[in-house]
Amino acid sequence: MTFVLGLTGSIGMGKSTTAQLFVQRGVPLHDADAAVHRLHRGRAVAPIEAAFPGTVIDGTVDRAKLGAAVLGKSEALRRLEAIIHPLVREEEEAFIARCRCEGAQLAIIDVPLLLETGGESRCDAVLVVTAPAEVQRQRVLARPGMTPEKLDAILSRQMPDAEKRRHAHFLVETGRGVMAAGRQVGSILRALAGRPGRTAMMRS
Repeated sequence: MTFVLGLTGSIGMGKSTTAQLFVQRGVPLHDADAAVHRLHRGRAVAPIEAAFPGTVIDGTVDRAKLGAAVLGKSEALRRLEAIIHPLVREEEEAFIARCRCEGAQLAIIDVPLLLETGGESRCDAVLVVTAPAEVQRQRVLARPGMTPEKLDAILSRQMPDAEKRRHAHFLVETGRGVMAAGRQVGSILRALAGRPGRTAMMRS
């Protein structure tokens, strides 16, 4: 039975880097953000254009236009999530089913808002990626187009890091660099070796 590890962390904590450390060690991973990018070129295009006219350019959702349409607007954000979240879940469930069919011992679902949306209920354990607040802020503000106002709006939607850590079965602290994070990933893999997932996680 495949053990499903939910990987999450707030913006700028090093979640994507940590996810790749698992992939490099041969662990299959479903990236919710990557799924959203695919959906913005596929099944989500029509419903998003219907809900937010003018946000689709040449058959692809324009992320900047869509972001402007929902940033700081809770009702608009809820409408968008009602479109995207079920589609992402479908892809995630298909991924886990494939992992089980292939006999994978461990599979990771990388979901930025895992805890905020109650997603821990579909995982066998939760890994939270964390870093000191000043490191997080430096990383995020160095991104192109990012502003303190945008960062504050994003953080307002995310569970505080301290609370996320309280929900975690495992932590990876990325403030000390990639090599240190890699050692932590190795320790987690050793701890999970041979541990079966819950039978209750099986889907028909």
